[in-house]
This record gives sequence, structure tokens and C-alpha cells, in this order.
Amino acid sequence: GGDSVVEIGMKSDLMGSQVWFDPIGLLVRPGQTVRWICVENVHTVTAYHPSNGNHCLRIPEKAAPWDSGFLQPGGTFEYTFTEEGVYDYFCLPHEGAGMVGRIIAGRPSGPGALPFDYYKGKPGAADWLPVPTAAQKAFPPIERIMKEREIRFEPKE
Repeated sequence: GGDSVVEIGMKSDLMGSQVWFDPIGLLVRPGQTVRWICVENVHTVTAYHPSNGNHCLRIPEKAAPWDSGFLQPGGTFEYTFTEEGVYDYFCLPHEGAGMVGRIIAGRPSGPGALPFDYYKGKPGAADWLPVPTAAQKAFPPIERIMKEREIRFEPKE
């Protein structure tokens, strides 16, 4: 029904050399809940938000930031996307490896819809940590999420 929960897997290959969220890009309705499930390895699902270790803000200004803490295989975490806009998030131990995801609730707007360096020179943002290059490259484009609604991650062979 209208309150259906969407699931995202937190995965890894056997060697742990590749780690990913699947789907990596998702379009949801405002008010919809997403459940992340840790399938392999140990992961977090953490919003890009200054309250999470000074990471730069890439979720809507009025949205509550979240951080699952470390999830073991079988562990789950849920978040309800009440504010419209783009939500970028990452896995704390694997951010540098490009383990990120993007969820759009309704229409794309807010800091997550802006360039990765939009906050440079803004008051109060001097200490914010930038999104690592590997992570920047991993995000699916907003236009593609709006068109396809769900973007699966394709691990490299």
C-alpha cells in the first residue's frame, strides 16, 4: 500500500574489496520509509550532515539527520523521508571506497541537489568534510533517478 517499506541491501564481495548499497539510487514518496539491511560485512548508513562527524550537509535543511551505527550481517535500520528533496548518505567505514547512496523524496531540491562544493565560503561551514572523490563519482545523477526511479548497483567483474 501507500506505506510500503522499500528495502536497500548493504553488500560486499567475498574479499571485501567492493562494497555497495543496492539500489544505490531510489525515488520515494515523501512519508515513505526505507529499510537498509546489512547483508555482508559491517556497515553504517549515515546521512551527509554536520552532526555526523562534521560531514557536509547533503540532505534537506529541515530533515532529521540519521546514523545507524555499525550494523552486523542481518542488522537493519529504518528512516522515514518526511521532507521533500535529495538525501545523500554513506557508509562510515567505506565512504572512501565510494559506498554511498542517493534517495530523492518527491522532487529534487535542497543541498543534495547542489554541486559537491556548494558550501565553500559559507559561514559555519569551514570545518565541513568534503565528499571524497570516489564517493562523488559513485552517486547516480539526479536526472537518472527521476527517470528510472530505482538504480541498481553493478559490481565490477
